[in-house]
Amino acid sequence: MPRTCLIPPNHGEEMLEALKALSTFFVENSLRTRRNLRGDIERRSLAINEEFVHIFKQVKEELESINEDVQAMSSCCEDMSSRLKAAKEQTQDLIVKTTKLQAENQRLEMKAQVADTFIAKFQLTPDEMNLLRGTKDEPITEDFFKALGRVKQIHDDVKILLRTNQQRAGLEIMEQMALLQETSYERLYRWTQNECRTLTQESCDISPVLAQAMEALQDRPVLYKYTLDEFGTARRSAVVRGFIDALTRGGLGGTPRPIEMHSHDPLRYVGDMLAWLHQATASEKEHLEAMLKLVTIQGVEENIQEVVGHITEGVCRPLKVRIEQVIVAEPGAVLLYKISNLLKFYHHTISGIVGNSAATLLTTIEEMHLLSKKIFFNSLSLHASKLMDKVELPPADLGPSSALNQTLNLLREVLASHDSSVVPLDARQADFVQVLSCVLDPLLQMCTMSASNLGTADMATFMVNSLYMMKTTLALFEFTDKRLEMLQFQIEAHLDTLINEQASYVLTRAGLSYIYNSVQQHKPEQGPLSNLPSMDSVSLKVAMAQFDRYLSAPDSLLMSQLNFLLSATVKEQIIKQSTELVCRAYSELYAAVMDPSNEYKDPETILHRSPHQVQALLS
Repeated sequence: MPRTCLIPPNHGEEMLEALKALSTFFVENSLRTRRNLRGDIERRSLAINEEFVHIFKQVKEELESINEDVQAMSSCCEDMSSRLKAAKEQTQDLIVKTTKLQAENQRLEMKAQVADTFIAKFQLTPDEMNLLRGTKDEPITEDFFKALGRVKQIHDDVKILLRTNQQRAGLEIMEQMALLQETSYERLYRWTQNECRTLTQESCDISPVLAQAMEALQDRPVLYKYTLDEFGTARRSAVVRGFIDALTRGGLGGTPRPIEMHSHDPLRYVGDMLAWLHQATASEKEHLEAMLKLVTIQGVEENIQEVVGHITEGVCRPLKVRIEQVIVAEPGAVLLYKISNLLKFYHHTISGIVGNSAATLLTTIEEMHLLSKKIFFNSLSLHASKLMDKVELPPADLGPSSALNQTLNLLREVLASHDSSVVPLDARQADFVQVLSCVLDPLLQMCTMSASNLGTADMATFMVNSLYMMKTTLALFEFTDKRLEMLQFQIEAHLDTLINEQASYVLTRAGLSYIYNSVQQHKPEQGPLSNLPSMDSVSLKVAMAQFDRYLSAPDSLLMSQLNFLLSATVKEQIIKQSTELVCRAYSELYAAVMDPSNEYKDPETILHRSPHQVQALLS
């Protein structure tokens, strides 16, 4: 019967582990090995225990070594602790002193920082000081103005200190900055003065640094004024030299040509000089505006005008001498008048550029204008006096005399130059009135004296032609309305004379003159009109036959003087209105003949045409 081994369940895992360990050295299952199994196991257990003892012995030795080291370290630490305690007791005073020194160091660092900030705010750097105090020959740069602005800022900021307990420091800094400012402004003024003295070329360039210098100098009115004077003096010599060169040498390479080469042409000569001066004046004003563009004080425009006046004053003398020579030479009334207008125009133009501050230049131009105007009117007066000294007889054709034509040509040229001038309107109108009075009044007087010995019709014809020529001449120009009205009134007065003369001429040639006069002068108390001499029916029929011939050819009875009239319109007007007078005379005659109180028998046979029929025939 097989053997069974019952292993309790709770020892199963332990048994398996034991068997597993047994299998490592129990390799042969024999009787001998089974008998020796217990001994083997015990020997093996002994060997294992011996191995454990050996190993733990080494661990014990190591732990003992560690313990010795720990004991040594503990002793060392106790020694160090005691030494530290002793050192602490010895250095306690040093620590207290060190803490105090650190606190003092912080206070000193704060004071140093405050001092650095104070110095940065109220003192200049060495570089800035060198810029402001630079040498005489050292140029001014933009950095100089930055440093100068810094000085001004410090001078303004230091006033804060005066309101604190740092008044002494504030006063010292303020005094230091004030002295430095004066030194800086003095150096800036000297540099600016030297710069202005170099601006003696005809065209000059204003550097930005010079404009900044003038901006800075505006805080020193005296230095600012001296600098402007220096600039004006330098530019004055440059302008005078440029004017003389333009007169005698011309431009570079001979273009433009020297102005003196046109001295034979008075108008161009004077015009070129004034044009050069006008351009120079405008250029100098631009230079000053560029130099003072950064200046902000009041009165800059007045400063510019004053300096421009000083600059241009130098050319007044040579300009005046040359224009006087032209005017005194009396180039003719027309040229004198053109020169007068030219001077007036440039006076107006230059005053618009520089105002009235350039008094010397504008006064010179005004004097030359008045001189040319005076000699011009003297020339016209002389011409008028010559007309009156030798009055010409009217020509045979009763047209304008040669003296009248010459004078009107002169007036036409003067007025044409007057209309083309660019003088302001009010000034032109005043000159116009004076010119017309100076010329037309003597002309009218001359024509009246010339026609004084003529017959009525001849005188009226001559005067109408002369007045018509004057009117057509003036009609082309402005500001002549009043004179035209006056001339028209005079023409109409002489036209009335010609109309009456033409009507009398027709009535006389047509045989109605005596009859018409008798009808006008007849009074009822004289009795019937038919009883008057040459007023009977037969005489009237004879006269009416002659009148009929006139009606058939009205143009045959025209005065010869009408053919001399220069205006066809005037001639037609005379013929028309004289014909109306003839028709009116015929109407009065017709009414008298048809009146029964005048005792004409069969009046229809005497006057067989009614006034309407006569008017229709003559129209």
